[in-house]
Amino acid sequence: MHTTGPRSAGDVAAARVASVTDDVEGRYRLAGEFYLGSRHLHRFARAELRFTRALIARGVLNPTAARRPGSRWWRAVNERLLRDKLEARLLVERRRGPPSAPSVAYWRHFLEAPSRSTWYRAHNASVVDAYLVHEPLALREQRVERFMMNVALLRVQYAHALVAAPRLALGTLAPLAPLLGDPRSGTVGLFLHLHRHFPLHYPLPAGDLLLGPVVDRGIIMTRADDLYRFSAEALALPQVVELIADGVPSYAAPSSGPATWFEGRDRRLSRFVASVTRHRG
Repeated sequence: MHTTGPRSAGDVAAARVASVTDDVEGRYRLAGEFYLGSRHLHRFARAELRFTRALIARGVLNPTAARRPGSRWWRAVNERLLRDKLEARLLVERRRGPPSAPSVAYWRHFLEAPSRSTWYRAHNASVVDAYLVHEPLALREQRVERFMMNVALLRVQYAHALVAAPRLALGTLAPLAPLLGDPRSGTVGLFLHLHRHFPLHYPLPAGDLLLGPVVDRGIIMTRADDLYRFSAEALALPQVVELIADGVPSYAAPSSGPATWFEGRDRRLSRFVASVTRHRG
């Protein structure tokens, strides 16, 4: 009689995620289940679940065979995040087996030592590695969608820096940075939630997009190169520095020149904000 040994935590996690691949609300529930068990852990779910709700509202997580198809890229990135978290939870509960990826190990560390820094390192390692792995899918998206992917990547790295590298993130205002970037608070939504500045539906309409508010042009873009280097080191993903060229985010060849990232109607305010928060490495 043929018998098989116990499945690895990674296999169980992959099967669980596969079971909700075409169930949008199932994905949302699975994302939230990771944080169950203590009130302290549950507070960290706030930023991630709000962003997931925004993705659902856009329709990017819809089944690809739906009347309104979702995005293969956004679905793949979301699935990677779900798998990593679930595998880490299983490893902690079973207390056996190695993690299948460094990002899983970071999530396990977060469960064992929850903090703002351990949450961002785990979350961003899953997301950024998914960016790298799924770039071929990103290249099949419209140019404006790829621009939005770059904005999302830029902001999530900045939010991490607010907590783990405050002086890089806010210069002389560094003492405020950890509070602004705390994933348990509502203030982090200023940096992570894109729905205030981009259309809510998918796919995005064709045409050019300019970077949104002053925080992007006046603060984040003035230290973009340093942010990508920070992420490469903090996440142990050296390939991250290849996703920016001459100070302009360049994931999936967005074909967006410097004007897209730096021009806007409030240039004077952007320059003022940049001067106040200037980072001197």
